[in-house]
Amino acid sequence: MMSELNVLGEPLQSCSDEPLTGFFRDGHCHAGQDGTARHLVCIEASADFLAFSKSVGNDLSTPRPEMAFPGLVPGDRWCLLAPRWAEAHRAGKAPRVVLLSTHEAALNYTDLATLKAYALDLS
Repeated sequence: MMSELNVLGEPLQSCSDEPLTGFFRDGHCHAGQDGTARHLVCIEASADFLAFSKSVGNDLSTPRPEMAFPGLVPGDRWCLLAPRWAEAHRAGKAPRVVLLSTHEAALNYTDLATLKAYALDLS
């Protein structure tokens, strides 16, 4: 995978290896060489977000062994579709984010100030 940047303009850091996340299942929220992958926002799942996601047709909490998906529980980190994060934000259900692991292309769906308001990794 070529070097990709996070929303702070720094090298993209890993989001999660347990569970293994990312469109390419490499632990990173990569956009890919052609820039089309949209699993760009590294989140920390919350019960509220998981319930919201399930209610809008994206059940992330139920294990899907046939897809090697363990199901998420609160506290898990996951590369979420950027449009889904923006939808959750509009609904007041957005999960917290890890800026260092959130791809810069997520800024096509929301702005940096909004992401910073949900950041886990700002002191």
